[in-house]
Amino acid sequence: MANIIQINDTTWRIEDNGVRFFLLAGTEKALLIDSGMNTPDAKQIAENITKLPVMLLNTHADPDHISGNGSFDCFYMHPDEEDNYRAHGGVGGILPVKDNDVIDLGNRPLKIIFIPGHTPGSIAVLDINNRVLVSGDTVQDGNIFMFKEHRNMSLYVESLRKLSMYTDEFDTIYPSHGSFPVYPALISSLIEGAEQIISGTAKGKVVNLFGTPVMLYKFPYAGFLCDIPEDKK
Repeated sequence: MANIIQINDTTWRIEDNGVRFFLLAGTEKALLIDSGMNTPDAKQIAENITKLPVMLLNTHADPDHISGNGSFDCFYMHPDEEDNYRAHGGVGGILPVKDNDVIDLGNRPLKIIFIPGHTPGSIAVLDINNRVLVSGDTVQDGNIFMFKEHRNMSLYVESLRKLSMYTDEFDTIYPSHGSFPVYPALISSLIEGAEQIISGTAKGKVVNLFGTPVMLYKFPYAGFLCDIPEDKK
């Protein structure tokens, strides 16, 4: 069962068995950022918290982020994520968002930052006035999924470098997994680890994840779950 935790007067996090999503309220509207893994009632959860009209935005379309999408006729998502969304049975209409778009909830502007790599259409959300970055799966201290189709480690590093250019605009990061919250210094650490994996200098071990053998590269600050290199198979 989802656990609702109030962060402040206008922000909530909903913890859903290892993944979290968020509800942000402005003066006119509220926005769910993702809809959880086991919460087909995500919209109802939000409507029990706020009387404002509730909209939905997805940071990306992995199955643990879209369980409640079916309650919305339409929702915000980057168009490069549609194939991933439909492949996981996603329904409803996509309202496309792109890099630098701003969604204003009423005195609460939210800036979209396009950060492909974890998935083709991953985005982060900059809560401008509150100096918070909602990072999806891209920035976290858990084990970051970078195996099987749709993942691109080189693009992921480019996106982290892009986020590092915004670090004077946020003080805190709200990730979808791992510890809550995390902080901007984590971004440079993730870049370092990802580059070691790309260069082949990182040491990993084969682990079994949901019946799939993958390579886990574990660093002090986070882990990466990747495809097993050909020379290790």
